[in-house]
Amino acid sequence: MNEFNMTGLLVVLVIFIVVLFFSGIRIVRPTHRGLVERLGKYKRFAHAGFNWIIPVIDRMFQVNTTEQMVDALPQEIITNDNLNARVDAQVYFKVKMDEESVKRSQYNVNNYQYQIVNLARTTLRNIIGTMTLKSANSERSRINSDLLKTLCSETASWGIDIVRTELKEIDPPKDVQETMNKVVKAENEKIAAIDFATATETAADGQKRAEIKKAEGVRQAAILAAEGEAQAIKLVNEAANQYFVGNAQLLKKLQALEASLKDNAKIVVPLGSDLVNVIGEMAGMVPVKK
Repeated sequence: MNEFNMTGLLVVLVIFIVVLFFSGIRIVRPTHRGLVERLGKYKRFAHAGFNWIIPVIDRMFQVNTTEQMVDALPQEIITNDNLNARVDAQVYFKVKMDEESVKRSQYNVNNYQYQIVNLARTTLRNIIGTMTLKSANSERSRINSDLLKTLCSETASWGIDIVRTELKEIDPPKDVQETMNKVVKAENEKIAAIDFATATETAADGQKRAEIKKAEGVRQAAILAAEGEAQAIKLVNEAANQYFVGNAQLLKKLQALEASLKDNAKIVVPLGSDLVNVIGEMAGMVPVKK
């Protein structure tokens, strides 16, 4: 009877140990780190992989160390020029993997995701509230930079790394948006008109230069023609001086004959007359005797 009781007790003890062992197994993923607390006090740091804790006495809190994103939620912000702008932003962050940073994310701040959202919303109101709506839309990079700088400074003791911030939208009221669209349209039309006027002026200037070039070509051709005619007259004078010295009357008759024949003038030849003698008589020459 005692042996039976001992065997049963041993079996129960073994079962209890097995259940206790398996109930204390904790598997930490590579994307997480664990904090083990014993009776409410921090005990040790749990890395990725197999970990074992004492059930009931120990508790493990796993912390995600991958990059996460929280939305700062849309909000109405009054700009410096008294316009209501609807602003929304996103914040990307991650808990650092070292033991001290993981401990800070759990013991130095209560619900860091909620805290980041509210801190981002407050910071955006402070930044955009000092800017006009136009400057806020044109200086998004500056707003992102200032927001990132403030968040990094405020969360330095939380064991968190603020990776980046993204300003999603800055939407003005509907009536202001319509007015801005009209202004942009008018500005685009003005630029188009200026471009058209510039193109027209350029075309006119090109045509003007072409006409100048054409006139210059005509002028040059006239000069060359005049120079050619002067050269021809010079050659004729030289020939006249050389071959018709003392025969000015004969030269004059030849020039008269040339002028009469130049325009295809018709010459009536009397019946029975010799053509050579007729031309000779016109030039004032003595007919050739037969």
